[in-house]
Amino acid sequence: MIWNEFIETADREKLKEIQNERFVKMIERMYYNVPFYRKKLTEAGIEPGDIKGIDQLKDLPFTVKDDLRDNYPFGLFTVPQNQIVRLHASSGTTGKPTVVGYTKNDLQLWSEVVARSLTMAGVTKEDIIQIAYGYGLFTGGLGLHYGAEKVGASVIPISGGNTKKQLQLMVDFGSTVIACTPSYAAHLGESLVAAGIDRKDIKLRAGIFGAEPWTNELRKQVENLLGIKAFDIYGLSEIIGPGVSMECECQNGMHIYEDHFIPEIIDPKTMEVLPYGELGELVFTTITKEAMPLLRYRTRDLTRLHVEKCDCGRTLVRMEKCMGRSDDMLIIRGVNVFPSQVEAVLLEMSEASPHYQLVVNRENNLDTLEINIEIDDQFWSDEIKTLENLKKRFQHNIASTLGISAKINLVEPNTIARSEGKAKRVIDKRITNSE
Repeated sequence: MIWNEFIETADREKLKEIQNERFVKMIERMYYNVPFYRKKLTEAGIEPGDIKGIDQLKDLPFTVKDDLRDNYPFGLFTVPQNQIVRLHASSGTTGKPTVVGYTKNDLQLWSEVVARSLTMAGVTKEDIIQIAYGYGLFTGGLGLHYGAEKVGASVIPISGGNTKKQLQLMVDFGSTVIACTPSYAAHLGESLVAAGIDRKDIKLRAGIFGAEPWTNELRKQVENLLGIKAFDIYGLSEIIGPGVSMECECQNGMHIYEDHFIPEIIDPKTMEVLPYGELGELVFTTITKEAMPLLRYRTRDLTRLHVEKCDCGRTLVRMEKCMGRSDDMLIIRGVNVFPSQVEAVLLEMSEASPHYQLVVNRENNLDTLEINIEIDDQFWSDEIKTLENLKKRFQHNIASTLGISAKINLVEPNTIARSEGKAKRVIDKRITNSE
């Protein structure tokens, strides 16, 4: 099932024609309406008339998150304030929040790409979708909401948290689709068991999970806990919110809606554009957003792009699951470590629950890594020898995969704090101790 067959199965050359036309118009709007971009383009020796198509993207300057903060709140808007009908913003925990504006057309575009996304997961007007992403300044809840309504599905806008109520409505309302972060989905699955609710009493068949990196190992755990098929949705507030890309039923990468968002992969050190199939940092250029278009925005997310036609029939480029972020990478004793790598190792072992934390510290000028692993209830034991043997297995698997040793702490079930939003996987005490 395909929502927009004309675009999603378009010939690559036809798609490029559409991109070129929209890209040229976007550069003109940026140049004449946003002093920040006019200055950037002028410094690069570029005027709007010089731009003929997307092949010139590689010669244009990047935009980074600090540029959004430096132009806080509305310095990157290309339209007057009276055309802005919605404002979203990040939490601003690391500085000024990043603000994103939307015109009426932007909201229609957002609904369109989310409708495409939900259709990839088989969502129709016959479905009841329970949206447990947060509503408010965070884009997750409202993004999924309007896309689901565009498809015609019945929406339960419960927002995040209140797990007991989530389970009650899941049973009483007959929800068929759940949308939330993958870590919260795992918590819902565990809570379902703890509440003594039989999976036969719920009608869930699919989950739409995003907002944090997650592995295929966690996917399997969530699918087993909830009895569903789990789909990965990708997005970020700066580009539009959820709905930048989405997995289809083939689950061989997430299709990017290239008629609105042009992706590139760059080497985060050299800034050079990498070919399809190479691992690097994902960069997006928006070509249809009216309120706040972005030029070559560095997402910091690490992934690969694949351009081969998918078995589902779509010709849109696919991005692999993000393995992490270039700014989330931990360097421990000279070794690059991503939380997703640790998760993959842990969840290959049935004894581990989906909940863990990495604690990084520095002792005597030497980096140390501790991993707190919550053990699944059925494998927890009071026998010290049993736990010691299990700990040795975790240590061996971590060392052989990551190439470094780690102190393993096995903790009882339900002792690592659950999150209703993004899970906090890393505690880097090297940062707090140096402040």
